[in-house]
Amino acid sequence: MSIKRIRGAVIVGNLVYTSGMGHREGDVETQIKETLKKLEVTLKEAGTDMQHVIKGTVYLTDLEDRSRYLNKIWGETFGDHRPSRTCVEVGIGSLAVEIELVAALPA
Repeated sequence: MSIKRIRGAVIVGNLVYTSGMGHREGDVETQIKETLKKLEVTLKEAGTDMQHVIKGTVYLTDLEDRSRYLNKIWGETFGDHRPSRTCVEVGIGSLAVEIELVAALPA
């Protein structure tokens, strides 16, 4: 099994596993958008993109933020390609959100 490490992710075979990422500045909506932008950059560096995301795990300090902000932003980010997603309410310090993704490398 081949394992390659890049900044913010590990590539195992044809899958990219990002580290959990967040953004400390701004309100919850801003933190979600900026976190997804960071993840997009990491996926690009790994050789893939948001349209190849298979699964997302989202950690929120307030699970109500899923319906207030996340669902809309997730739809704007992924369009008709909606990867599976798990949302968990946790205490993550000064972050309102942390997100990790699993994506496939294009064939």
